[in-house]
Amino acid sequence: MDKQLLYNAVEAKASALTALSDEIWEYAELSMQEHRSAAAHIALLKAEGFQVEENLCGIPTAFLGRYGSGKPVIGILGEYDALSGLSQVPGCTQKQPLIPGGNGQGCGHHLLGAASIGAAIAVKEQIAAGNLCGTVVFYGCPGEEGCAGKTFMARDGMFRDLDAALSWHPDDVNEVTTGSNAACIQMEYTFTGTAAHAAGDPEHGRSALDAAELMNVGVQFLREHMSKACSIHYSILDGGGVSPNVVQPTAKLMYMVRGNNVRSAKALLARVDKVAQGAAIMTETTYTCRQIDGTSDTVSNTVLEKLLYENLQQAPLPTYTAEEEAFAAALKETFGETRVPGVGCNFDRVVKAKVSKLTDGGKLPLNNFIMPYVPTNYMSPGSTDVGDVSWLTPTAQFNAVTWVSGSPGHSWQNVSTGKTSIAHKGMLFAAKVLAAATADLMESPEILAAAREEFNLTTAEGYDCPITKEVTF
Repeated sequence: MDKQLLYNAVEAKASALTALSDEIWEYAELSMQEHRSAAAHIALLKAEGFQVEENLCGIPTAFLGRYGSGKPVIGILGEYDALSGLSQVPGCTQKQPLIPGGNGQGCGHHLLGAASIGAAIAVKEQIAAGNLCGTVVFYGCPGEEGCAGKTFMARDGMFRDLDAALSWHPDDVNEVTTGSNAACIQMEYTFTGTAAHAAGDPEHGRSALDAAELMNVGVQFLREHMSKACSIHYSILDGGGVSPNVVQPTAKLMYMVRGNNVRSAKALLARVDKVAQGAAIMTETTYTCRQIDGTSDTVSNTVLEKLLYENLQQAPLPTYTAEEEAFAAALKETFGETRVPGVGCNFDRVVKAKVSKLTDGGKLPLNNFIMPYVPTNYMSPGSTDVGDVSWLTPTAQFNAVTWVSGSPGHSWQNVSTGKTSIAHKGMLFAAKVLAAATADLMESPEILAAAREEFNLTTAEGYDCPITKEVTF
């Protein structure tokens, strides 16, 4: 079909999609608390004639919208949760909280959900017009930031009936995501001791805070003896109180353990558990541990990645006004060190040199080009619950420019840009790419067959869900 029809459909919905993204930006709801954000997406889906299913897998803010019938069934993933402490006045080149201590869309998920739903609507219209055959499903996926909503959904069998899944993410470059990323398991450790007067009766006290500190020290020594592909991060949730003259009876830690796959993350977690046990023994305290969430490594699918790359090249790139360029240049001044996109990946020197030239050594305020696509085994140190979807169906994703070049991740600068015309243009571009790629999959069974063949080879060991049935969100 003529993809211009899809592009036109997205443009026709531009006002509604921009209004939706801005509305979700304003709500800035945290993981698994996105009630108003979910409701806004659901309302638009219903208005567009989608069959909506709510409360997926028992998660109040998880839902889907389905349109069409029969095969193929293509899923488009959406997110909408925000981050704490990143409230920021929009369109401002200085750090200025809109609500002191408030939340903000520092990862651009307000744009992610809006573009994905826009793509689903564009495809829906072509199904209704008889130009496409199949089913498009928009998935409202909550809690990507710290709660791994897609993992809970995948654990309960969601996504298995899809022929393929597509997603995207706001970024400072237009590029296909390739390679993989770390699997991650997040655990909460609670130590319980005995309170006592720290000076008058110390021998009867058993300090939970001592146990927590010993656990942290023990994990520091563990770092030398683990694979370089692994990493461990922690925070102190409860130090036991504010009175130093009391032996602290409680303490709580949060640990995030990463490995290059679920198996290695679980193996490293078992060692961290032993450190916690040792800390409890040394201090004569007790401890309990509770899994919070987990995500899998992502299974790359080069067939779908190449399809996305073709559509990135075909869709009309946004152009920027002098005012937008000036804003981007001013905001870029707040970043500090200049970063050339792609240098962290294992691109060869020729590709790196090309990217450096395109970005003027990273000085370009807005990256208005398509990054070269180079299939790679690069392992990102970060984690995403899209990885769990990729173990259940062929999956691919891309990034689109919604931020200033060199923007730090999870930053006030991203929040500031997220409600500007720069972000809106990138969001609409992403919707067009997703819609066009979905149409290709509906019209090209040979592409789906090749993607499934690759998927069967790369997932032959089977899905090892990083969370058990006992874990609740």
